[in-house]
Order: sequence, then C-alpha cells, then structure tokens
Amino acid sequence: PFFLKRRQEGELPITHPDMTRFNISLEEGVDFVRMALFEMLGGELFVPKIPSYRILDVAEAVAPSVKTTITGIRPGEKLHEEMITASDSYRASEFEKHFVVFPSTDLFDIQAYTHDRGGKACTPGFSYESGTNHDWLSVAMLRQLIRQHVDPGFQPL
Repeated sequence: PFFLKRRQEGELPITHPDMTRFNISLEEGVDFVRMALFEMLGGELFVPKIPSYRILDVAEAVAPSVKTTITGIRPGEKLHEEMITASDSYRASEFEKHFVVFPSTDLFDIQAYTHDRGGKACTPGFSYESGTNHDWLSVAMLRQLIRQHVDPGFQPL
C-alpha cells in the first residue's frame, strides 16, 4: 500500500537496494496459527517456511517506470528479517512447512517430538533469514499477490 500511494507522486523511496523481507498473507498467517495451536505442546516457537522478496522487486512490480531513491536504513531497521538465529538452531527442528524453536527449558522430549511429527533437527549454526532464503517471489508473483490481496484492479505504472 505504501508503494501504491507513493507511485502516484512519481518516486519510490528505497531504504537499501539489498533489503529483503518475508511474505505471508493474512489468510496464510491465520492458517499457520491454527496449525500451531493444534501441534503445540507449550513453549515452542513456530516459524513458517514462506517466500522472500527483494524490495527492489516490489518497486519493479508496482511501478517499473517510476524513479527510485535510496534513502538509507532507518535506526533499528534491519537489512534482512531473521526468524531463526544461529543461536536458536541448537534447539530447533525443521518440518515440511515450518520450523519449531524449542524453549530453553526441557519441558518435553525434543527428539521424540521431532521424530513423531516427521521432522529433523536443524544443523547447528543454521539461520533462517529473508536474505538467504531459497524461496523467492518474482516480480510477476508480487503483482499477482497485490491483485489478490490489496487491489484487484492493480496495474503497474
């Protein structure tokens, strides 16, 4: 919505050309929370496997003919989103569509939990961040998501 508004002004502000973010729709988020409520034992942190996008691809999807200006990263803003840190990896497991980071207290048997649900322990030092993700949204996919979730009549400028 921010870029859709700003494109009418003829310029899109980009904080950093390498910036990335994860993407999840409201419906996907709700479905994920419902799944986590069903699966959880208590204390786990559920992290969905979701696609990333590049901020420059969003600008291209929304307004390929509009000028972009690099404004710089704001205080507290990160270049990439990090959902699982390398420190978290020692108590994390991977499943088909999500990860689980377990609490630092031993509330239950993590190995049994992981095995029983068809997962595997994450490699120590693993991190899950938007900049190194393997699943990326293309410009065409971003345009489709804008039409589907923001503005059905959307057309790039």
